[in-house]
Amino acid sequence: MKATSKTTEQLTVTVISVLLLGIWSYSGLEKLINWDGSLAAFHNQPFPDGLAERLAYAVPVIELVLAVLLLTSTLRWWGLLGSVMVLSVFTTYIGLVWWNVFERVPCNCAGFLESMGWTGHLYFNGLMLLLGTIALKLASHISPT
Repeated sequence: MKATSKTTEQLTVTVISVLLLGIWSYSGLEKLINWDGSLAAFHNQPFPDGLAERLAYAVPVIELVLAVLLLTSTLRWWGLLGSVMVLSVFTTYIGLVWWNVFERVPCNCAGFLESMGWTGHLYFNGLMLLLGTIALKLASHISPT
């Protein structure tokens, strides 16, 4: 691989990782800072109460763990893999909401995502999923520096 191509790939992975790191940090911290509202929002989801309670604790922790993994070049691949997996779940859920699968459509999303509406949210998550997948593929053959 040419040095310029490798540098471009590394830069692409870094930029996408920083973008995802920002999203996960913001989202996870917002859920913890606004804990009462976040917990109530999870209980307003179309899930059994026991699952909602577990998700209320797990989701912000997972988001913050992903942010930490994305910080370090040696752990970045794992952070990208986790990001793609979590974004796949979130995007699938938003798609189900968009197709009116659930009777009610509460959102437990952080700040600006809440104001997007379901279509905008679906596009945003789809874009983040695509970018995460691109970065994961590129990072799979780049040695950590």
